[in-house]
Amino acid sequence: MITILRTSEHGLEIIERPTDGCWISLTEPTSEEIAQVRALLEVPDDFLTYALDLDERSRTEREDGALLIVLRIPILQAATEDIPYGVIPLGIVLSPEAIVTVCRYENSIVDKLISARTRNVTTHKPTRFVLQVLYTTAIQYLAYLREIDRTIDTLEDRLQASLRNRELLELLKYQKSLVYFATALRSNELMMERLQKSGLFRAFPEDEDLLDDVLTENQQAIEMVGISNNILSQMMDAFASIISNNLNVVMKFLASVTIVLSIPTLIASLYGMNVALPFANSPSAFYAVLALCAVLSLTLVAIFRRRDWF
Repeated sequence: MITILRTSEHGLEIIERPTDGCWISLTEPTSEEIAQVRALLEVPDDFLTYALDLDERSRTEREDGALLIVLRIPILQAATEDIPYGVIPLGIVLSPEAIVTVCRYENSIVDKLISARTRNVTTHKPTRFVLQVLYTTAIQYLAYLREIDRTIDTLEDRLQASLRNRELLELLKYQKSLVYFATALRSNELMMERLQKSGLFRAFPEDEDLLDDVLTENQQAIEMVGISNNILSQMMDAFASIISNNLNVVMKFLASVTIVLSIPTLIASLYGMNVALPFANSPSAFYAVLALCAVLSLTLVAIFRRRDWF
């Protein structure tokens, strides 16, 4: 899908045809759409397709007067996926004519920029636009990390009384997401440091202020991922032991019940044999045997309770 936008005095507006200083958003592009944009702009062919590779790393590349920036952005995946949150590459191509963003899937970063939910989206200032994308990406990482923390807290409450592995497997999925987040954030940080050293953001003083905000938010996200990942790892180890201990408690209780019930069963089996037995001719033999079973069973119950087996 191709969306062409341009900043005007009324804000960010969708236009029908590309003009100088516009932003061309390619989301889930077809080969025809990529060819159409390639015909409009003088950019290397690979610049429009690099970001379609899901394994593409964060990096920058300059060729024929165009600059390619690839960063890793977070996405909320479908319920059918193996992990709830993942990362995908987003390509930003800065050409003399326009700005082009390329992403294989719909994502919240581009959606927020298009809906102008970020501050001062400007398509005629390429460096400012790049910083706005980076800032929105860092903020989205932080938002998803808070959602992960809330979900982990909920799973923690469920795990305290659980004997199953379902909650642990859920935690494992979120741990995988945190690993992907940590790798992507560090990769983005290295890419931003290279851009900073290249002097890309020195043209306007206000860009340097926004760059400081981007670096601060990105560093905060890296630290938050590290903390959450460490806590989650320790929590999974602790709750694995708790689940095992809960299972041991249940097995100990069932073993105690089995032993208590085996005493009446043993006595009843002995008196069921066709041999001479004590009190066999007594009219109160049944009640005597019943009382003996009760006394022995209650004695075992008292012993087990004293040993905290019940």
